[in-house]
Amino acid sequence: MQRNSKSHETGWKGGPIVLVGMMGVGKSTVGRRLAARLGLHFVDADEEIEKAAGMTITEMFERYGEAHFRDGERRVIARLMDGEPRVIATGGGAFMQEETRRLILNHATAVWLDADINILVDRVSRREGRPLLKGKDPRVVLTELAAIRNPVYALAPIHVKSAAAPHDVAVERILESLSQCR
Repeated sequence: MQRNSKSHETGWKGGPIVLVGMMGVGKSTVGRRLAARLGLHFVDADEEIEKAAGMTITEMFERYGEAHFRDGERRVIARLMDGEPRVIATGGGAFMQEETRRLILNHATAVWLDADINILVDRVSRREGRPLLKGKDPRVVLTELAAIRNPVYALAPIHVKSAAAPHDVAVERILESLSQCR
């Protein structure tokens, strides 16, 4: 990957940057753009988990259950946080797992990408393959998940609100927050 000269503007010399938050908030899209702006590699933890397992996340949930999936997820995220600066997008439930959360908080800069429920509902309706939404009302599920997860996501040292605006707005907000972490 070609390094972007803008990485010098931010001065980011820290380790991995890990994006956490609800499904549909834009962690992968924002993560790719953030990595490009910083001149870093981008990794989607869900894609890496699927590669390692040789099956989709939905198949893993159906075949082995959530506990088995979360164990594999933790191991993959630990491997991705080898200290090399990169941007990592995690699945919505990754940060909820105590051991995974501890790994992220101790070995990376965690960024909570947050959005209002209406934005999340709109975004998740555009993509299939979300096991926790299968056969359920996305608004109900996301509202219940947010009530449980948001206090845990709030443990991330950086909190950025994603609005119904281009994802580059969230990227700019993250870059501003990272510049204050130096």
